[in-house]
Amino acid sequence: MNAYQKLYTPQDCAVVFIDHQPQMLFGVSSTDRATLMNNVVLFAKVAKEFNIPTVLTSVETESFSGYVWPQLLDVFPGQAVVERSSMNSWDDSGFRQAVEATGRKNIILTGLWTEVCVTWPTIEMLGAGYNIYVVEDCCGATSPAAQEAALSRMVQAGAVRLTTIPALLEFQRDWKNREHYDALMGILKQHAGAYGMGIEYAYTMVHKAPQSAQQPQVVPAKSH
Repeated sequence: MNAYQKLYTPQDCAVVFIDHQPQMLFGVSSTDRATLMNNVVLFAKVAKEFNIPTVLTSVETESFSGYVWPQLLDVFPGQAVVERSSMNSWDDSGFRQAVEATGRKNIILTGLWTEVCVTWPTIEMLGAGYNIYVVEDCCGATSPAAQEAALSRMVQAGAVRLTTIPALLEFQRDWKNREHYDALMGILKQHAGAYGMGIEYAYTMVHKAPQSAQQPQVVPAKSH
């Protein structure tokens, strides 16, 4: 069976975060940067909840790009970040070793910039026998045209495009699976925008769960 003709699972994939650093974010103009950051943190928290091996990598931290976003590092406290000089992560032996150490062939990639630091390792990792999934709204490029051209090039090479919500829901797969259900709902309520609001509504209004601690108690209006 073609690798892309079946769904990935938390047991057969790894997640990679490439160069989510301030200077790289400054150059992004393909999407709203605050939304991009939120998507990255959302995906990171879900990957951690499902115990998926994760690789963090950065480029030229102190000479150009700055440190990996603290919001992302906070999700993985104490985890080493693979530091590189190469724009292509796959050129770096430390990065290759970190990916190989996961033991996984399905690699879910996120990063900045899409047209360079995501596209180049994607092409070479496909050539090395990996199955690559690119979460495009956890990536950003220097222009909308650059984003679309990069995604097109990666698809032509054999990668698959994803977006954040379906990418993380593929880990859950079936709502009868309860191991991660409550934690997943909590993460989605916090980060998933309108979908998260819908979850909050379902919890409190449909299933009559208590309001969260941040919500003021509603006092029924007095009749006149």
